[in-house]
Amino acid sequence: MRREIRKLAWELAAHGELLALGGARSIPVGLELPRAATPATAPSDANGDAPIDESSDAAMDAAMDQEAAPQAEAADASSHDLAARVAAASDLDALRGVIGDCTRCRLAGGRTHLVFGVGNPKARLMFVGEGPGRDEDLQGEPFVGRAGALLTDIIEKGMRLKRSDVYICNVVKCRPPNNRNPEPDEVEACSPFLLRQVDLVAPEVIVALGKFAAQTLLRTTTPIMRLRGVWHEYRGIPLMPTLHPAYLLRNPGDKKLVWQDIKQVMARLGLDV
Repeated sequence: MRREIRKLAWELAAHGELLALGGARSIPVGLELPRAATPATAPSDANGDAPIDESSDAAMDAAMDQEAAPQAEAADASSHDLAARVAAASDLDALRGVIGDCTRCRLAGGRTHLVFGVGNPKARLMFVGEGPGRDEDLQGEPFVGRAGALLTDIIEKGMRLKRSDVYICNVVKCRPPNNRNPEPDEVEACSPFLLRQVDLVAPEVIVALGKFAAQTLLRTTTPIMRLRGVWHEYRGIPLMPTLHPAYLLRNPGDKKLVWQDIKQVMARLGLDV
């Protein structure tokens, strides 16, 4: 059965290529696929099925593998090329140029703007969130909605810094539909860019905003309430997980927990608390 299915798939692909060469965009309804010639005198086994020609099956497998090999090699070369260009980006502007009009995952199809990052390219402090929301997608800048306004208050009123003093970005650069969590393959597609952002900014401290960012950066499933308030490390940089500003809008009573976390960050940076 496996051989027959693979053979049918092979014939379908081959016939589709012939149709495409002839200008067809689809296989017409009712059109029969070409059938491989079968000897009329082929012997049958005890169950009435023709015996499997192992040599023919092996040849078909080899042919299919040979056709797939160039595609796999091209994808691998493209991945290596991207990694090389990301590594060669000497600053954030160059990295943004490498990303370009990114279509490396499905999120590209629903975005208005790619949201790269904003702030001091040599900031001592970096905030990393989950991904753009509606307002961020429309404006092309991270944390500009209601949650962004609260983050700005934390930075400017709480820490007594300017928003432009820090660097702010997200795990993924495009808005997930309906603000859902990014899928693993979407995170993977964006991960080289975030890693290079961290390397280029080289902050002294990273603050992970919310469960998703913290769990993604730390590669853990530990709940955010157990992660927050405790120092961790990301690529050799001290990392403090804390609650997401959007969560605080729904649970304002937990702002005191975030302030406890931020005071630890300020102390690590040598800022007056």
